[in-house]
Amino acid sequence: MLAEYAPLLAWLVLVMAFVGGLLALTAWIGRARPAPGKAETYECGMQPMGDARGRFSVHYYLVAVLFILFDVEALFLVLWALRARELGMSGLIEVGLFLAVLAVGWLHIWRRGGLEWDR
Repeated sequence: MLAEYAPLLAWLVLVMAFVGGLLALTAWIGRARPAPGKAETYECGMQPMGDARGRFSVHYYLVAVLFILFDVEALFLVLWALRARELGMSGLIEVGLFLAVLAVGWLHIWRRGGLEWDR
């Protein structure tokens, strides 16, 4: 029974040996050449200003999550539209409930100011 896995094991050993050999060859051939200029930050050819650990607005994250949420909603609606006749009235009720839940969430976000960019 284990003989069936012998080709897979041989392939795995060969791949690991190949990757290990490439890593060893890279470490042997490519020597580290430290230079003071390599340790500096590079920002579009300009000298960086300020601290790199500054505060970042969470609003970008919220917009990204909302985009993904409503993008997935659009995907589900397209898939439902392709099968609407086969699903019949039960499919229509389910998609209506789905849209109602999303509408409640959207209204909650809207009232909390999540869609306001100037905050």
